[in-house]
Amino acid sequence: MIRPIVVCVVLGVVLHAYPVLAQQSIIDRWYDALLRADRAALSVLLADDATIRLDDLDVTQSKAEFIASMDEWETAAKGATIRHKIESEVGDTTMVLACYDFPGNDMTMREMFTTRGGRIVANTQSTVGDGCEAP
Repeated sequence: MIRPIVVCVVLGVVLHAYPVLAQQSIIDRWYDALLRADRAALSVLLADDATIRLDDLDVTQSKAEFIASMDEWETAAKGATIRHKIESEVGDTTMVLACYDFPGNDMTMREMFTTRGGRIVANTQSTVGDGCEAP
């Protein structure tokens, strides 16, 4: 009798954690693909109607515009690293603190991801500061 109870408890914990794990996976895959300027991987991660908002530049890009910007990004990101830490998750929205460590400088960004159906439908990026004290 104890074994079925243990199985139910473990299954409940796994199912409860699944959305969080799925979000983490999407975020991890995003930064990995972004760092490599992997257009195909980014295209899979982004919903067809996705928007990418660059607050500092007051620019909003469609999925196609964002993918097209990867040529310029690839040059800028050469030799860079990106570290990130999830700050909060509420429903389908995840707030992330990210350190973009470029060879000549680094900056900390706060990024908000909204997902639907396992894909990113919105990403908003804002500079928090120069340097990377965290994450």
